[in-house]
Amino acid sequence: MEKIWLKSYPEGIPAEVSTPPWRSVKDLFEHSFAAFPDNAAYTNMGTTITYADLNRLSMQFAAYLQQELGLTRGERVAIMLPNILQYPVAMCGIFRAGLVVVNVNPLYTARELRHQLKDSGARAIVILENFAHILEEVIADTDVDHVIPTGVGDLLKFPKGMLANFLLRHVKKQVPKYQFAKSTSFRKVLKAGTNLKLEPVDIGFADIAYLQYTGGTTGVSKGAMLSHRNMVYNVHQTITWQDDAYEGVEPVVAITALPLYHIFSLEGNCLTGMALGGENVLITNPRDFEGFANEIANFEFNLFTGVNTMFAALMNTPSFDKIDFSHLRVSIGGGMAVQPAVAKEWKQKTGSTILQGYGLTETSPVAICCTIDSDFTGTIGLPVPSTEVKIVGDDGNDLAVNEIGEICIKGPQVMEGYWQRPKDTADTMLPGGWLRTGDVGRMDEDGFFWIEDRKKDMILVSGFNVYPNEIENVVVELDGILEAAAIGVPDEKSGEIVKIFAVRKDDSITEQDVLQYCRDNLTGYKRPKIIEFREDLPKTNVGKILRRALRDE
Repeated sequence: MEKIWLKSYPEGIPAEVSTPPWRSVKDLFEHSFAAFPDNAAYTNMGTTITYADLNRLSMQFAAYLQQELGLTRGERVAIMLPNILQYPVAMCGIFRAGLVVVNVNPLYTARELRHQLKDSGARAIVILENFAHILEEVIADTDVDHVIPTGVGDLLKFPKGMLANFLLRHVKKQVPKYQFAKSTSFRKVLKAGTNLKLEPVDIGFADIAYLQYTGGTTGVSKGAMLSHRNMVYNVHQTITWQDDAYEGVEPVVAITALPLYHIFSLEGNCLTGMALGGENVLITNPRDFEGFANEIANFEFNLFTGVNTMFAALMNTPSFDKIDFSHLRVSIGGGMAVQPAVAKEWKQKTGSTILQGYGLTETSPVAICCTIDSDFTGTIGLPVPSTEVKIVGDDGNDLAVNEIGEICIKGPQVMEGYWQRPKDTADTMLPGGWLRTGDVGRMDEDGFFWIEDRKKDMILVSGFNVYPNEIENVVVELDGILEAAAIGVPDEKSGEIVKIFAVRKDDSITEQDVLQYCRDNLTGYKRPKIIEFREDLPKTNVGKILRRALRDE
């Protein structure tokens, strides 16, 4: 296959990356611990931990997992945290003990949490205590036998007496009561770990680093097995692609408002930032845009990653004018399409072009990205080094330039497969290591790729994938609902919102009944915003609901 995109590569960008300088994510951050001990690694709510601090704290955490809990190489540990300092400590500690990270959205409902913990077989979980009561509902149905709860302020450093007042102002939420048979607080884990000796564990390319859960057209969330090879190659590809964007900047400061449990922020901010010895400024609640703007106004930052809705909302925040963008070198928009009007306004106000990128959880995630020196045109960019992309038709054959078909990707960042789901893996992977993305696009004569449509019925809400079957399965669990169909409808703020068409078998069921049931069983971004009752739904001759017909009305 001719890689015609190479002719559009900026000068100095190689077609292939060299072998990464790290054998694992563990190796990556341990290199940074040694090279940048005094650099700020993570800052959150006024507290900064250096690479030396992270080295010490993660070693203590790892020793506890290994020596006290007896967890052995390859076992899974879940992290259910927002962007707080405990996340990098736990993540680094898990890898140092030779274990696998299972990232969990802290806003999951009991139903969603039960599935992910059962499917992954996680033995332990680190969880923000504000959400521990959700875990309490489901833990008996899982393999989790040890819980490590933590409070928002457990690693924050404040003068005596000031922490409680700070948390009262910024958290403002009472922690529900919870109780577990085997539980040790995060603080006690770190304290106990100081007296324990970690036995080094050698992990390399072939070992699984993350079980990163993603949806599917079947409505069943699947764990993408992302190996250490996948992750360090993608970090190496990202740094190579950004080339000299940070020339003269040392160290790099990144604004990390997207959640670290999401693959975009995990790779693009957390791991890439650490590889550069940079500082991640963690924003715990980016929906508080006034607080968000006021916080980042304190930093001379160089990297800003976000989704379209975040860029738009931040620019419409009064305190936006306080932010100094003069040091910003790279703005990256992912997760969902960046609207041209938003990109234009961002460039006018910050002087920085939003670079669109494209990837999936299954590609660790970066596969295609605009060049650092490009203007916003709507393209998703060029394949990054060591990545092949092709467009195929329904028959699986390659299509020519500007012909529209399914985007397929091959490269060292493509996942190892789905956890314990060989059939799903086989359905997604083509011979030769090609990943079927389910997205429809084209490649132009200069090698730039464009998204045209989605082959799957997936709905994209603020950069998060929502799969119709999962929503429909929840709605029809409600007594009085016969059948349901979920589609995405355009929305100025979030790109799309979920709309439900439902057929009742009990006419007393109301729109509010359906909305409340979804509030009880689905994370916020998955919840439908519009309910429309119908006498029947359009179907194929074998009885399959035609979502496309509903979308095309």
